[in-house]
Amino acid sequence: MDWVTCSRSPSCTGVARQPYGSCLSHLSPEQLADALAAIRPGRLLDLRGTTIDGELLARVLAAAEGRPGRARMDLARFTGEARFTEVSFQGDVSLDGARFDRLASFFDACFAGNVSFNGARFARQLSFHGARVRGHAGFDKAVVGSDALFGQAVFVRGLSAERARFDGFATFDGAEFGELATFRGARFGRTLSFKKVRGRVGFESAHFASGAYLSATGRLAVTGARVDGALDLAVEDSSVDLRKVEVRGTTAVRLSRAHADLESAVLHGPATVSGRGFCTISSLRGAVAPDLSLFSLDLSACRFAGLAHPSGLRLTGCTFAFTPRGVRFSLRWPPLRWFSKRRALADEHGWRGWSHGPKDLSSPDGLAVLYDELRHSPDDDGTAADFAFGAMEMRRAAGRRWWLSLYWLLCGYGLRTGRAVAWSMLLVAVTAGAVLWTSTSHAARRVSTPRPAVPGPAAHH
Repeated sequence: MDWVTCSRSPSCTGVARQPYGSCLSHLSPEQLADALAAIRPGRLLDLRGTTIDGELLARVLAAAEGRPGRARMDLARFTGEARFTEVSFQGDVSLDGARFDRLASFFDACFAGNVSFNGARFARQLSFHGARVRGHAGFDKAVVGSDALFGQAVFVRGLSAERARFDGFATFDGAEFGELATFRGARFGRTLSFKKVRGRVGFESAHFASGAYLSATGRLAVTGARVDGALDLAVEDSSVDLRKVEVRGTTAVRLSRAHADLESAVLHGPATVSGRGFCTISSLRGAVAPDLSLFSLDLSACRFAGLAHPSGLRLTGCTFAFTPRGVRFSLRWPPLRWFSKRRALADEHGWRGWSHGPKDLSSPDGLAVLYDELRHSPDDDGTAADFAFGAMEMRRAAGRRWWLSLYWLLCGYGLRTGRAVAWSMLLVAVTAGAVLWTSTSHAARRVSTPRPAVPGPAAHH
């Protein structure tokens, strides 16, 4: 401890008040009255290590007229209800390691600077509802034993609650974060309600022992988080990072003009991802989702390689990128190729080098299997047919079956009837031309060959 402690008891850690040498809780009534009279609004309030009951706290705040300046309350212990309702702190506030045995209420409190509750312990309910922090708020490694209420709170310079523990119900509904709010490694023992939150939020490696209901208008990162219950998530005009997230219950992700990444996500229960407006998914690589439904999403850049259960995927109203059309030259055999317009996975675009960035390392055989398992997923016949065509294309690209090239050339694997009709018409035209040419040649020969002379009657005499 970097302060002179109370001389009344060796176990008391309260900061000593001079000239008495004792903390506020160990002063006589006359000494306490003098100490409280020295407290002024907007001036330093030092309660470090002091044990404070509800009555003493009320008298201290009254002496400061509800407007203390810089407040230092590290390692303080509040044995009664700690009510800082509507208190306006004029400077930085430090409550690192403080203990609250009963209710801790900062309802509608205002902090002009930074506030720190790092390592604080709240045995009962914590209320930060409607509070406004102009600086940065820190709750790293804090423990809240009951409900935590942060609804409508405003954190102008962000919030840090890394490795914090919320054992009860936690709500941040309507909260606003001017900068990043991070809950990396935090644990939520009961349901977390995070609805209509503004600002960037990160729940990297967090653990939700129950359900999580998250709704944000800024970038949301749930990378590596574990949800033992249901995950209900809504993002608007931003992006959500769900890489390596694990959800034991149901998953519902609603995007509104937003982007999502589900690479290596593990979704044990039924999962749906739906979009409103232009919404995209960048990756499902390595995802484990036996019951996943995608609605109204742009999947033109989505990578599917390594998806554990492609046959369990259902696609409704989703769009894919089309292959480039026309004739192309290549150094591989055959050197001259042409491509018809069809829907294709971004993995194939990457493998062929059609997309920007490094070339995809997926094998043609793997893509063929992926196409085969996905061709029953789309809700429209056109996409399903294109996926079936893509599966055959990848098998032909693997170069193990020569007859596939002939099959492709003649009728497009039985999926391009126009090609078969064209070949038939060409065959008919060639046959008709050959017959016409043969007939014409035969008639010309008959005309050009001279007829033998027939002897007349004079020849017999």
